[in-house]
Amino acid sequence: MKLNIKLLLSASAIAFMSIGSTASAQDCPRGDLDERFCDVDGDLIADIPTDAAQQLDPDTLIFAYTPVEDPAVYKTAWSDFLEHLEAETGKDVVFFPVQNNAAQIEAMRSGRLHIAGFNTGSNPLAVNCAGFRPFTIMASKDGNFGYEMEIITYPGSGVEKVEDIKGKQLAFTSPTSNSGFKAPSAILKSDFDLLPERDFEPVYSGKHDNSILGVANKDYLAASIANSVKSRMISRDVISEDDVITIYKSQTFPTTGFGTVYNLAPELQEKIRNAFFSFEWEGTSLEAEFSKSNEGQFLEMTYQEFWDVIRKIDAANGVSYACQ
Repeated sequence: MKLNIKLLLSASAIAFMSIGSTASAQDCPRGDLDERFCDVDGDLIADIPTDAAQQLDPDTLIFAYTPVEDPAVYKTAWSDFLEHLEAETGKDVVFFPVQNNAAQIEAMRSGRLHIAGFNTGSNPLAVNCAGFRPFTIMASKDGNFGYEMEIITYPGSGVEKVEDIKGKQLAFTSPTSNSGFKAPSAILKSDFDLLPERDFEPVYSGKHDNSILGVANKDYLAASIANSVKSRMISRDVISEDDVITIYKSQTFPTTGFGTVYNLAPELQEKIRNAFFSFEWEGTSLEAEFSKSNEGQFLEMTYQEFWDVIRKIDAANGVSYACQ
């Protein structure tokens, strides 16, 4: 399957606005990056513009977290961190409640989103098309990180193993989601010789909580989801652990990547970076929410290393990072 980011973004409620850049006029290495960006150091992410005139230093910073569930849940969860971010940067910070992955990518691509947490599957698209520069993920206090893709069903569904999905329906979240589409598509094809349309009916719920609730309420027979979202929903008593059954669990994948848009002033990017790593989780709204999935610190990472497995899944699915 070939994903075209332009088609994905056209469905969002945010109108497309192109950012001017000198990169397109430069003869510079860029790999899979859009022609507006350069990657001279070869780390697979867009370089910060060397021309100060191309750098942004806004009075107000816009932050968005990946829309895995209702954004209202996460506006509260991130409130203490955003106060810390304001103190560290000296800027006002606004939480932007995006409704879908495409809208989030387009907001950064259009210059109206400065700091973000993009879901696992969206990171390559955000990096290559929007100039996203991820540098951290959440991890447990002992340094473990990541989540697994699970295929779930409900008790008594008649689906006891992955092969039982043949001839039936499977709910995905969205085409940009790793656990909600990309990973299960690759695994179902390679390990079980199951293809959407040919062997089962694919439907799209939009978000992980929709898929999980859909299965728990028997609206969907089965769904592929991120188990970190399921854990938090169980901890909040949104669903009971007995409402769903896991019939497949994948290897561990990196979780949400956090970072900045490429053309923020380097000094500001450094302050934002420091804010993530100096944040004290204990007793905060962030800890109250994300301790439910055993997360308690921000761990430094590189896109080149941590997202290697995700780029390989994209390659197996025939995904293109073309932005036009």
